[in-house]
Amino acid sequence: MTAPSPCVLAVIPARGGSKGVPAKNLAAVGGVPLVVRAVMECRASRLVTDVVVSTDDAGIAAAARGAGAVVIQRPTDIAGDTATSEAAVIHAMDAYEASHDTTVDVVLLVQCTSPFIIREDIDGVAAAVAEKGADTALTVAPFHGFVWREGENPAADGGDGVNHDKSYRPRRQDRPQDFLETGAAYAMDARGFREAGHRFFGRTDLVRTDPARVLEIDDPHDLARARALAPLLDAERPGALPTRDDIDAVVLDFDGTQTDDRVLVDSEGRELVAVHRGDGLGIAALRRAELALLILSTEKNPVVAARARKLQVPVLHGIDRKDLALKQWCEEQGIAPERVLYVGNDVNDLPCFGLVGWPVAVAGAHDVVRGAARAVTSTPGGDGAIREIASWILGKELS
Repeated sequence: MTAPSPCVLAVIPARGGSKGVPAKNLAAVGGVPLVVRAVMECRASRLVTDVVVSTDDAGIAAAARGAGAVVIQRPTDIAGDTATSEAAVIHAMDAYEASHDTTVDVVLLVQCTSPFIIREDIDGVAAAVAEKGADTALTVAPFHGFVWREGENPAADGGDGVNHDKSYRPRRQDRPQDFLETGAAYAMDARGFREAGHRFFGRTDLVRTDPARVLEIDDPHDLARARALAPLLDAERPGALPTRDDIDAVVLDFDGTQTDDRVLVDSEGRELVAVHRGDGLGIAALRRAELALLILSTEKNPVVAARARKLQVPVLHGIDRKDLALKQWCEEQGIAPERVLYVGNDVNDLPCFGLVGWPVAVAGAHDVVRGAARAVTSTPGGDGAIREIASWILGKELS
């Protein structure tokens, strides 16, 4: 009789509070919120039974559920700056076992602030514990640098070598191999983890990963680097962003999506908004690609209609229930809602998000809206966000 497969639970801690990068866990890298990237890779793992996101934030919870994770509300006493990841993992494990009437055999700690973690890394640490007899495992990358540390009195003592004798500089091939802890993924035997209360005990296996993918986002500079690297490192990640094969229509909100959400009012009460020329180019390219287009806005404002005429895009504005108008438009056009990409920025867009297959938020959108989105632009509304979305869809065809 075949032994039952172990229950391998991946836990992704994702607090809402972040001082270095506000709303960090919802920041988009490669168009996808960080927490969603982590959930997607965990769910694609061969060994992971289920994925849990532990959070105290409604936007993160919405994003996690949309990506297929189980969401566990984290208590405030383990959600502050001084709370440990271990406390969040044990709480999540307890809550999951209680709600699913099961026992977790192996628990994983996966950090969504490591944006380039891949399913092979997750399977690597899980297999070390579930299949190879390790008590704990972590992802590491080969490291060849010389590490230095200042003495207690730097002015008098200067610095000294940590992993080398500063008086001798051996060749790299003559030095023992050092490894850098990536901070991306850890696996622990669940019972041993409960007893130890920390992530390293017993036999710890090192699971090598690609050094090129090692990046932890702690500050805005790290986030900028991740966004610059994403086009190169995400080339083999299928389905992260929509392509022309995925959609038949693009529906656009107006204020805050095609504008920066500001309104200028002159002395006669006339309203002016600023739009981005790049968005016009992107919309023209989408029209040439024969995608159905629509501008949908609650505002009954002449500027919305004027912009729509300029773009040669149909418009429905002054709409109280955007979701009902969108549903009727899809029926009239003969377009399946799951083949629609809808772009929005605020909570009144959420009903439309629930209708379509590709809800997309612009950077700077409300946290809950970004959480509910399937993809998020790196460009704010009014600053070329629609042009960015057009490049996702059309790729090299966008000229």
